[in-house]
Amino acid sequence: MGESKEYVSRSDELGNIHISEEVLAAISAAAALEVEGVSSLANPSKKNAAKGVHIKLEEDQVVVAMSVLMAYGHTIPEMGKAVQEAVKNAIESMSGLEVSAVNINVVGIVFPPPQQQ
Repeated sequence: MGESKEYVSRSDELGNIHISEEVLAAISAAAALEVEGVSSLANPSKKNAAKGVHIKLEEDQVVVAMSVLMAYGHTIPEMGKAVQEAVKNAIESMSGLEVSAVNINVVGIVFPPPQQQ
């Protein structure tokens, strides 16, 4: 059987708009990957970055949870805050939905390759 998709629905005077949670996850992943200090998302699927992003709808507000790998040399609190703001702004501007929380788990550090001499 096919995987059931979850949708966030909004109504307006012209009808309904349904936004897949996968779309919100893709927006979140793209926004997080643009933040300096984020090396990659920690996810089971390298082909689909959004697989490691979890979206929930609580009282008509979006809650995002994701795990990231950060690049060595960046400050975890600063990078985490930048990811939270980028994801929140991206979802709110692209979908019109309100984001109540963006939970970031830093699960690893990526070190640069050693310099060749």
